[in-house]
Amino acid sequence: MKTLVFDFGGVLFRWHPPTLLQRVLPRLAHDAASAAHWTREIFHSEAGDWQHFDRGLLDAGQVVRRIAQRTGLVEDDVQRVLDGVPDELQPIAEGVALLARLRAAEHRLAYLSNMPAPYAERLEREHEFVGWFAAGVFSSRVHEVKPDAAVFRLAAEQFGRPPAELVFLDDHLPNVEAARTLGWNALHYAHATQAESEMRTAGWI
Repeated sequence: MKTLVFDFGGVLFRWHPPTLLQRVLPRLAHDAASAAHWTREIFHSEAGDWQHFDRGLLDAGQVVRRIAQRTGLVEDDVQRVLDGVPDELQPIAEGVALLARLRAAEHRLAYLSNMPAPYAERLEREHEFVGWFAAGVFSSRVHEVKPDAAVFRLAAEQFGRPPAELVFLDDHLPNVEAARTLGWNALHYAHATQAESEMRTAGWI
């Protein structure tokens, strides 16, 4: 029986930064184009501020200051974004229902998620189903992020399974492709019905 490894954002928890920014910074992210611009600037900049936050190399105060200095945003605006993340990370009902079915069928479950430390701790504290996993890796605790090869190698070691016995579900295609390159089974997750069907067809469940 293979170990099923779940991503969190976009699979079990809602994660759509443009919507987050339109909600918490409506003055700046006032339409789709401006929301996309600030999503790139805050979350996907080549400077890597948010990625360092994901890696656990910056704390919340440090990432606020760095993003503000780089983008010209005032620190209060950046802080609003960080404060708004927990409200964005709401459980996706169909994803959690799939997880429950797999648990009931006694599949071994694990997770691999890029997640800054404050949010990782909050998800563990507030959502019972996070405790259903036999093992898990948050990027901030191992100082590595997807899609880098190092985090997949480290996760396989922590899960105690060779890559061929792991099935990875992620909504971000570069992460899926990285896992496959390292010998993992991997599925590009669009929604729970599609994922469950593809796992059955592949003989993974």
